[in-house]
Amino acid sequence: MDEEQFTAIGVELEALRAEVRRLNQQRYFRYESSLVWSAGFSLLRGLFFGLGSALGATILLAFVVRMLGSIDFIPILGDWAQQIILEIQHDTPPK
Repeated sequence: MDEEQFTAIGVELEALRAEVRRLNQQRYFRYESSLVWSAGFSLLRGLFFGLGSALGATILLAFVVRMLGSIDFIPILGDWAQQIILEIQHDTPPK
């Protein structure tokens, strides 16, 4: 390798170092390196995931119960659905 190639490699290496330095100064990397910020973000993400799961399960269960209540006209499925509805109503406290 001659002197010109070493110079070109040196220039490219310095440009790469400058780019890495610029990336490390980005807001995302500053926050991700903070333990408090990462823990708080993970806590909020977990809370919202739990809330979304609970709401989704509630809506899905309400839909399934509504569908089971509407199939009373099918003899075998209607009896089974009626038993499930009675069991659900039995476990809920009276209003």
